[in-house]
Amino acid sequence: MKNAGLDSAEKHSEATRSWTSEPYRDSYWALFEQSFVCMANLDLEFRILEANQSFARQFGWSPGRGSGKNFCEFLHPSVQGKLKNELIRLADGQSPRFADHMVALDAKDSVFLGEMTGIAVRSGAGRVDRILVMVDPEESGTGPQIVSARRKLFSPMHARILEGVAAGESTVQLATKLFLSRGGVEYHVSSLLRKMKVTNRPALISKSYSMGVFAVGQWPPRVRPEFVSE
Repeated sequence: MKNAGLDSAEKHSEATRSWTSEPYRDSYWALFEQSFVCMANLDLEFRILEANQSFARQFGWSPGRGSGKNFCEFLHPSVQGKLKNELIRLADGQSPRFADHMVALDAKDSVFLGEMTGIAVRSGAGRVDRILVMVDPEESGTGPQIVSARRKLFSPMHARILEGVAAGESTVQLATKLFLSRGGVEYHVSSLLRKMKVTNRPALISKSYSMGVFAVGQWPPRVRPEFVSE
């Protein structure tokens, strides 16, 4: 992972604090538009006010397409809640900045990983006026395989089986809870192993977590509803 996002945060933090000041406005916008770092300004409800060319290119947008969209919509569900809380802290003035791992979706619903830096931009009166977001994407193929949450991977039964296996429930326990025979449970588990291209239950759970299928920090494990067909 490069450190361009963090380096740029230091470089631009002073400029962003003074973005409304006339002597600095032109130079700030020149840096914003011409920077190779993916940068966007958000309002306090996290809607995109403007994004530079690098940011639009990374997300696969045509010029101006992202304006008005809520930035959180482009975050993968596996990290959406955590990063939204970080943005809320910036907007409320509880934190001046943060840097964290991100998983995002581009215009074609392809997933990419990277480092996200957020900075609270204050007006001349000292209030938080907007949020500057910078994204430093990882090189393709260097991270784990994560699938778009818009891709329905599991039937409702498969999702319940997967949750039970992740919670350590035995075949007998799953059969009792889901009103299936032992053979029925094993059939569904085998189907999941084939779908996820793994050979055993531990690998099934490990791969599911790495792909962002489970909600992070939740027990018992729950498959995110975005991955479950109607």
